[in-house]
Amino acid sequence: MRDACCGFGGLALASLLQEEAARAGTATPLSSKPAHFQPKAKSVIFLFMAGGPSHLETYDPKPLLNKLHGQKRPNEFGEAKYQFVQRDAKLLGTKRTFKKYGQSGIEVSDLFPHTAECVDDMAILRSCHGDMVVHSAAQYELFTGRVTPGFPSVGSWVIYGLGSESQSLPAYVVMPDPKGALEAGQPMYTNGFLPAIYQPTMFRPGSRPVLNLERTAGVSDADRRKTLDLIRNLNRATLDPGDQEFSARINAYDLAFKMQSEAPDVLDISHEPRETLELYGVGDAVTNDYARRCLLARKLVEKGVRFVCVVSGGGTGNQQWDAHSDIEENHLRKAAETDKPVAGLLKDLKRRGLLDSTLVVWGGEFGRSPEAESGRGRDHHNLGFTMWMAGGGIKGGKVVGATDAIGLRAIESPYHLRDVHTTILNQLGLDQHKLTYPHLGRNERLTFVEGKVIREIV
Repeated sequence: MRDACCGFGGLALASLLQEEAARAGTATPLSSKPAHFQPKAKSVIFLFMAGGPSHLETYDPKPLLNKLHGQKRPNEFGEAKYQFVQRDAKLLGTKRTFKKYGQSGIEVSDLFPHTAECVDDMAILRSCHGDMVVHSAAQYELFTGRVTPGFPSVGSWVIYGLGSESQSLPAYVVMPDPKGALEAGQPMYTNGFLPAIYQPTMFRPGSRPVLNLERTAGVSDADRRKTLDLIRNLNRATLDPGDQEFSARINAYDLAFKMQSEAPDVLDISHEPRETLELYGVGDAVTNDYARRCLLARKLVEKGVRFVCVVSGGGTGNQQWDAHSDIEENHLRKAAETDKPVAGLLKDLKRRGLLDSTLVVWGGEFGRSPEAESGRGRDHHNLGFTMWMAGGGIKGGKVVGATDAIGLRAIESPYHLRDVHTTILNQLGLDQHKLTYPHLGRNERLTFVEGKVIREIV
């Protein structure tokens, strides 16, 4: 009303046109919407390494840490708050070796020999930091920009801003780890106070990520459509215009009908060439699960799905990248599960011409401490850690920012998690100041107050 000036007739006309479009079935809240400015990417695949992968064992080599192994942290590096590390803890060197890869010569750990082959397409962010050092709050911040539940995830914000390019598949998909739930639970992925239609579709683990896709024998598509139209008309007859949950349920019925037509082919990887299955590691006992889900992520964005989250790590403690007791055992195992599938995803997207329009983001809710916990493990660490991005208009072969000489704190070009969110939105053509939603008297946004675009990599 503030922006309409005297155009109240225009408001009425817009409402009538919207109702007419809804009746005609040509528009829904998830219909594709224009970006605020020219986008570089159309979709996002977030490779969530749940539990907190160590930057010190992966993408941020620290020779001095090895030299100081077994000693107390020198006072010049300052203080850090941990959850479990004791005050008398000693620094823990790493057994991993780093080598330069690609034309860019970026150093990558021997944990990731396959992903390292793609380093010229990746921008490594070595100076990320967040506010929380416990899993649940840090996971909320990673996904929603806030440290408490109840706020929309980045995936929900994206489809609120852009809608979906697919009319027969979900706009936003989360593929959890089959080992179980995480500390922050499903609320970190959800729509928060945004309308329920912007919630994610949670896939199931295993070979049947979506149930009941099979068509009922002896029932034609025309008969199924008549049944669905009857259900929709009955629902709309009693629909309160303000009932967002009921409206989302109506949309879910419609989407389920459409998914029975297209989703079976998308979710069936048995027809993929053998070479593609081997590229991801499908069929290998170690990599099979994450490989299947990464391959599904490629197939989903290829069909217009806007945001896909592929989770590595589930259940409690050591089943995640949460290496409290033995960093070597944990990270060797988790890297073995994910390295080849992640590299396969990047290579497959690139050769299909999809990497230019797909933003791939890799990271966890924090890193790991330079100090030892229980002798051979590392505690949670939010003061400085590594994430990376590739595709979607990101400059590959770049390293941005740095932690100090022992990896304790981000000291060069530090970037908060809200800056990561701002950069994701920027690549999708979304302005953080325009992507807002009124809630409790405030125009809320993903980036809370404001984030910075990481200009060095875009």
